[in-house]
Amino acid sequence: MENLCPDCGQALMWESGVYVCNPCDNTFIKQGYCNTCSAQLERLQACGSTSYFCHECNELTSRSTANIVFEATKTVS
Repeated sequence: MENLCPDCGQALMWESGVYVCNPCDNTFIKQGYCNTCSAQLERLQACGSTSYFCHECNELTSRSTANIVFEATKTVS
């Protein structure tokens, strides 16, 4: 699965812990949200598998059922 820029649709590159879109000159983080309550999910990774945990619902969620989005990183001036 290719990670695409939410603004221009071009492929994102992984650099220094963030996703970078060179055509847009934007940086993004990949974040998961709960489909039930829309709370931010904690990412759990072990043995090559990724799952997410919702602290609001107190439930483990698979990657396929989590709402995964790319959010623009905030710059500090």
